[in-house]
Amino acid sequence: MEPLRGAALLLLLCAAACAQNDCVCKNNKRVTDCVLVNGVCQCSSIGSGVTVNCDTLTSKCLLMKAEVKSTKSGRREKPKDAFEDTDGLYDPECENNGVFKAKQCNGTTCWCVNTAGVRRTDKHDTDLKCNQLVRTRWIIIETKHAERETPLNAESLKKFFKETISTRYMLNGRYIADVTYENPYIIIDLKQNASDKSAGEVDIADVAYYFEKDVKGDSIFLNNRLNVSIDNEVVPLEKAVVYYVDEIAPEFSMKSLTPGVIAVIVIVIIAIVAGIVVLVLTRRKKGKYVKAEVKEMNEMHRGLNA
Repeated sequence: MEPLRGAALLLLLCAAACAQNDCVCKNNKRVTDCVLVNGVCQCSSIGSGVTVNCDTLTSKCLLMKAEVKSTKSGRREKPKDAFEDTDGLYDPECENNGVFKAKQCNGTTCWCVNTAGVRRTDKHDTDLKCNQLVRTRWIIIETKHAERETPLNAESLKKFFKETISTRYMLNGRYIADVTYENPYIIIDLKQNASDKSAGEVDIADVAYYFEKDVKGDSIFLNNRLNVSIDNEVVPLEKAVVYYVDEIAPEFSMKSLTPGVIAVIVIVIIAIVAGIVVLVLTRRKKGKYVKAEVKEMNEMHRGLNA
């Protein structure tokens, strides 16, 4: 009996030790194999296997890769008419530190991205060269609240979002350039140059991605939904649109522009051409008038001399 008791005690001690090493990643639910290392919860990111630090936000590249992997896993059969919003979602190539590789491909089609993983060139074949990963220095998040009879207090709204971005998304307050309110739209400006960002600091692209997922009701945080409360009133957000400004302008050709943008460009060109035509015609008419006036003056002089 003694050997059995010893074995049982050993199993109990092992289970206790394993339990102490287990942890929960509160800032990223798309992870597995979580272990407590020196007081920090470290987990393996789904889809890439890269180890992530659960004390901070996970990079957007690893999150996108994990999301693509999850949608392909087929944990259970989906209803016949079910579909998912995959706008902007692709299976990215990430560096070992979690940042996007400058060149991304989907089969035989490739394109260049910025540090937010957003395409900034036309799509080409696999021979495409992306010389550098261009930094996204300015992100504009535009969201809106549900219709209401009276507008929200602008100062209270600004205070809430600044505090939320600093605490929930762990972004240094100096990168929150501005929060403006134009009922019902809320515009958040995040600015972070490469020279400003210190090692270990949260990236504005990751903040925007977490926020966008929160608004869509698909929070990356574990059991921690975003609750917007302005002056003790719950304010539902309807959607979020993110705009990106890079340190180097994107390289899109005319064929990649949307019909609306092309239409505006065409109208501007037509207006410029029309202005030039009117100017030329006006000058021609003026020239003819001057010539006629000179001719009449010469005839009058000849008449007087006669």
